[in-house]
Amino acid sequence: MLPNYSDIMKKLFLLAFFIFCFWGAAFAQDNCAGKGALSSHTLKHKGTEYTYYLYKPHSLPEDAPLVVVFHGYGANTFPATVFGMNPVADENGFAVCYPCGPKDFKGEHCWDVGYSFHKEAAWKRDDIGFTKKLVKHLQKEHSLSKQNVFATGHSNGGEMCYLLAYKAPEVFAAVAPISGLTMEWMYRELKPSKAVPLLEIHGTEDVVSNWNGDPNNNGGWGEYIAVPLAASFWAAVNRCTHEQTEVLPLKGNKVIAHRYINGINGNQVWLYEVVDGTHAWPDKHLDTAAEIWKFFTLYLK
Repeated sequence: MLPNYSDIMKKLFLLAFFIFCFWGAAFAQDNCAGKGALSSHTLKHKGTEYTYYLYKPHSLPEDAPLVVVFHGYGANTFPATVFGMNPVADENGFAVCYPCGPKDFKGEHCWDVGYSFHKEAAWKRDDIGFTKKLVKHLQKEHSLSKQNVFATGHSNGGEMCYLLAYKAPEVFAAVAPISGLTMEWMYRELKPSKAVPLLEIHGTEDVVSNWNGDPNNNGGWGEYIAVPLAASFWAAVNRCTHEQTEVLPLKGNKVIAHRYINGINGNQVWLYEVVDGTHAWPDKHLDTAAEIWKFFTLYLK
């Protein structure tokens, strides 16, 4: 079982997140929903039925890029418009897929990234295999690019991005975990077979996914490494040779951009340190979706 404190913080965050979702749906439709078409579909993998939502801008060209967006633990994909990705897709001509993780034994929609309470209950699901199958299905059915495929996600969805970088680097050209973590088991047990460019945006006062890591499983998710260490690890995998640091000219939270550059094939790893930021998709002072796409454009082929 998760410790009480972690349960309370998670539920408070989810409540605030869903309130924001309803607000976004009611009052920010033009800004968030986009002008294209959002459709609902299902896909089975190893006996498990997954729901996913596909957003396609009008007049989407053939061989268009695909961005897969993973939700957080317990969040489901209802707030597709809140991530702000659809208007960016309209402007830049790419498709967006919002897969929904089926429920775990606690009744929460999620992605299997090896949390301690999932391991203790011997619960497991092949979400990586599903994701690979989903991408191939979308590429075939909608004539999407086989090279320009990217992944982003918040919280538990951010953990999926890290896991995909380890286990599916042949599928994704770059990943962007937001408030995501590298679980210690990933760091110790998995070896990347390919260098994957990565962008992480993370608040330093995140009490759900701690900036400094959790070596003792105090939060109940399991042990995970510090966010700067995770970024440094992927900078090393990408053989980046230099770091450029910039304070972004934003109002509100101070955001320090750490950019590790000059990697293999020009690969980069970016870490946006949101000073005093919380466990959030930080759109208040930073256009997160636009920043993610700006990073992904570096790897369009």
